[in-house]
This record gives sequence, structure tokens and C-alpha cells, in this order.
Amino acid sequence: MTDNSANSMWGGRFAGGVDAIMEAINASIGFDRRLYAQDVAGSRAHAAMLATTGIITEGDARAIDQGLAQVKDEIEAGNFPFRTALEDIHMNIEARLKEIIGEPAGRLHTARSRNDQVAVDFRLWVRAQCDAAITGIEALMRAFLGQAEAGADWVMPGFTHLQTAQPVTWGHHMLAYVEMLARDRGRFIDARARMNECPLGAAALAGTSFPIDRHMTAAALGFDRPTANSLDSVSDRDFALEFLGAASICAMHLSRFAEELVIWSSAQFRFVRLSDAFTTGSSIMPQKKNPDAAELLRAKLGRILGANVALFTVMKGLALTYSKDMQEDKELTFDAADNLMLGLAAMEGMVRDMTANREALALAAASGFSTATDLADWLVRALNLPFRDAHHITGSLVKMAEDAGIDLPDLTLEQMQSVHEGITDAVFEVLGVDNSVRSRISYGGTAPDQVRTQVARWQEVLQ
Repeated sequence: MTDNSANSMWGGRFAGGVDAIMEAINASIGFDRRLYAQDVAGSRAHAAMLATTGIITEGDARAIDQGLAQVKDEIEAGNFPFRTALEDIHMNIEARLKEIIGEPAGRLHTARSRNDQVAVDFRLWVRAQCDAAITGIEALMRAFLGQAEAGADWVMPGFTHLQTAQPVTWGHHMLAYVEMLARDRGRFIDARARMNECPLGAAALAGTSFPIDRHMTAAALGFDRPTANSLDSVSDRDFALEFLGAASICAMHLSRFAEELVIWSSAQFRFVRLSDAFTTGSSIMPQKKNPDAAELLRAKLGRILGANVALFTVMKGLALTYSKDMQEDKELTFDAADNLMLGLAAMEGMVRDMTANREALALAAASGFSTATDLADWLVRALNLPFRDAHHITGSLVKMAEDAGIDLPDLTLEQMQSVHEGITDAVFEVLGVDNSVRSRISYGGTAPDQVRTQVARWQEVLQ
């Protein structure tokens, strides 16, 4: 006979043998206690419905409601006796309710299962996280709008391949992130609308023979309607996956700007100065001001995307309906939601506090032959040249300037005419970076007036 309790693989932590291991792997109370408010809300709505439909008495429903209110108060006061042996938040609350009100507590679970109970609790929690994400995104959008409005006409280099491409405005660059975040906001709004159906009443998997009113509980919990298929109700977590998908895309956008902040705050760029609140010093190099918050935020995407991939992996092989594997959905989603909200708050603080170095931006905007495209466009407009010819002429002028160690606006008219005799001194009106950005008047372009128009539009949307 094998002595399981002595198995060295289990070690001292599981000295109790199989029972200790099973309790540890089966219990979820260590993390699903976060669902206490949703569990209480769902149970109170369920009890009220049971009384209205005559399944339990009004007296039992009142006792249950008062007892659940006390349970919620105890949890929020830190006085609740959580017990791992009771596995999860649902059983912990039900056991404590029985201690408080006695026999009526046993009637609460009529016409429901832990399967539909956890489904409604988790859906309520994820729905609330969508709301929180929407609020956080809107706050960050306002921070970017503040920067865009202040720097609507500040010139800076626009990049492709991290190489200077064309001059743009600081405001235009900030608005690019407003647009990204607006789509993130839309994804959370869409996800919330899709998940706003109530699974309570699906019971274990097949519904119930009791004459329940699922529309009543759905309305009480703020859902648009009850779910229409009991099997689907308890077996899918696509609402959590959709939340994680939206969170992953949003975190990717935050990570991209975090990367720009790391680059821009370096001594080589000096485009921005981050506040002391979001930077740290070096232990041995007193001149350093490290963008630690941006670097950490850049890394948060890994955890959020990891949660997304992990839950997909959990769900992909599960036959209908409920399997214990699905207990792994919560820790992943909790962690992703926490990190997303932290990332949004940190980024809002960094964007609001950062100071753009207007002089460094303008100096960089004027380097790297950034107005070459403006020169080519001028050749098309003024000399009626095909764009490909204009592109070739401009390339020759760029090489001439590069060989001379100067920028395009520093070439003389005679030097330009040596490449194409039709060039006139009017060309110098388009070669300055300020002239360049002012000329980009197409809808959504970088011209200051376009920037101010978009700022005003978004400010109105976010009111």
C-alpha cells in the first residue's frame, strides 16, 4: 500500500495528501471573492423573483434579502469568514446566509445552479469592467485633446520607418491617438451591448421546471433580455473573450505611445519632458531621468494579451456545456482588467503632465529633407509636370543638398534651375515646414485649422 501523504512530490504544503491537493486545485475562493457584489445582487434578484412567482414565500424572500445585505456589509467591512473548504464565493455566501437566517437560506438555490449563478456573476463583473474601461479611455482621450489643442500649430517631424518623412503638427500627432482610443471605446461599447443578456435561470444546463420569470431577473439586474438558450448560457465565455480582445487592442495602442514616450524623452530626441511623478532616477548616474512608467506600461500588453490567448486556449476544446476548466476564466480576466485600468490611468497622467519641447520639435521637423514631398507637389502644380517626373527632379535636388551638407530650403535658385530651368523663386514659399503643414488642408490632414476642427469635434462628442 502506498503512503500518499509521504509522497515527496507533494511536499510539506500538501502534507494532508490527496485531500489537500484536491482542495487546493478545486477552490476558487482565493480569487472569485471579487465577485461578491455581483453574487449578492444576483441572489437578491433571484429571491425576489421566486417570491413574485409564488415559488417561495414573501417572508422567506425578505429574510433572504436582509441576510444577503448583512453578508455584503460583512465582506465590505472585512469581517467575513472566507473558507477555502467551501470552494467558491457562491458557497461561502450561501453558508454564511444559513448561519444568519437559518432554514430560508436553503430555499434560495431553488430553480438555479452554480452554473448559471457563476455565469451571471461573471457577466455582471465583466460588464462593469467595460463601463470602467470606457470611462478611462474617455479621460485619456481628453488628455490627448488638451495636448492637441495647445500644440495645434507646433511643427514636428512625421515619421515612417522611424525616419523623417514630412512635417506634421504636434496636435495632429496627438489626435492620431484620440482616433485609436475612440475605436477602442467603440469596441468596449459593442462588447457591452452584446454581453447584456442574462443567463440566470438557465440552471445547470437545461433550464428548470419551476415557473420562473427570467425577464424579471434580467430587468432587475440591468440586462436587456434573458439569454435564449440554456446550453449556451452556461457554457460560453465569449463575452469575456471579447472584453479581453478589446483590452488587448487598447493596450497595444497604449504600448505604442509608451514606446514613443521612451524615444521622445531620450537625450537624443528631447521632444518631451515627463514629469517627476512618472519617472525615476538612476542609482549611480545622477543625470538620468528614466521613463519607467512608460516602460512598465509598454510591458503590460504582454499580460493582457497573454490572458486573451490563455482563455482562448481554455475554451477551444470544451464540449457543451459546463466544465471545471472554465474556473480558469476569472483570474485571467481579473488580471487583464486590473492592468488595463492601471495602464489607462498611468497614461492619462503622463499625457496630461508631459511638456513638449517646441524648439526641439521644430528643429527636427526641418531636418532630413522633410519638405521634399512639398517640392514635388509644387513642381506638379506650378510646372504641370507628371508626378513621376517631379519625383525624379526632387530626388536630384535632395542629392545636391545632401552632397553640399545643407537642407532643401538652403539651395539657391540657380542650383535648383540647374536641375530644371522652369523652377522659380516661388518654390521657396512651400519649402518651409510651417508652410508645409499649413498646406495640408485635406480633411483629416495636419493643417492647424484641420487640427482645431477635429479637436472641437471630439470635445463635443465627449461632453
